[in-house]
Amino acid sequence: MAKKRIFSGIQPSGNLHIGNYLGAIKNWVTLQDEYESIFCVVDLHAITVPQNPEELSRKTIEIAKICLAAGIDPEKSAIFIQSHVPEHAELTWILNTIAKISELERMTQFKDKAGKNWEGVGVGLFDYPALMAADILLYDTQVVPVGEDQVQHIELTRTLAKRFNSKFGETFVIPEPYVRKEGMRIMGLDDPGKKMSKSASSEYNYISLTDDENAVNRKIKKAVTDSGSEIIYSDSKPALKNLINIYSLFANKSVKEIEKIYVNKGYAKFKNDLAKVITGFLVPFQRKMADLSDKVVLGILKKGAEKVRPLAQKKLQEVKKKMGFVL
Repeated sequence: MAKKRIFSGIQPSGNLHIGNYLGAIKNWVTLQDEYESIFCVVDLHAITVPQNPEELSRKTIEIAKICLAAGIDPEKSAIFIQSHVPEHAELTWILNTIAKISELERMTQFKDKAGKNWEGVGVGLFDYPALMAADILLYDTQVVPVGEDQVQHIELTRTLAKRFNSKFGETFVIPEPYVRKEGMRIMGLDDPGKKMSKSASSEYNYISLTDDENAVNRKIKKAVTDSGSEIIYSDSKPALKNLINIYSLFANKSVKEIEKIYVNKGYAKFKNDLAKVITGFLVPFQRKMADLSDKVVLGILKKGAEKVRPLAQKKLQEVKKKMGFVL
């Protein structure tokens, strides 16, 4: 049987942190053995908010290095830069003609990012979900690995695909979201009530994938904890629950195992060991990143674009033909 196809993208902006790795990239590495996998550095999404050109260029390569060092295998998966396949932008425009303003206005991520000054933000940020839909539908994607905060965008993608199919005939595959509960919402070290964020104002919110051992130790020591000293996994202890989730995912140990290890042991011992578990991953990971040259990585990304471009071109041609464009 043919493998199902997955598509997922990651933005080249901000400092990628362990939440991004545990919630997305680690998952991709596992899924690439089970699915036909297409992964994308979504630079078109990044420019929905202002970017420094030199920084955008540097971050695009850096994000690709992170994915490759984490275990994305270009022999198993296609990995490329979004803007290297112009069909993404063209299909977005077409989908814009069937998307409704009311649907885009309901997107909670737009509301969160735009804030109270939503009338002053760029149209690109408002239209972000249409571009995301184009990314997915362009490749007949069947499964989309996402965090819980992106499920609403997948629902819009499904709506647009069904609407187009109803109007112009069966064209798009209707994708399903793949939400893995563990790791999908790694919370801030300084505030367990909010998701860990690469755009957080405080460096103590997250552990960057480029942080050294000293930075990891410092940030884990300062991480918020709950009252009491017992190491137990409970909703009543959200800060500790978050730290146990991180430990569990990096050490590949169950929550119950971790609770058992730390019976009658306090937060200091637990935090010290957690820092060791995190650096145990980061040190060899960063070594692999350092071994990847910009030239080699760009070559991999260009090969990835060449691999997926025929799929994108074929789908866009089908869409345009059904809509009545002269080809």
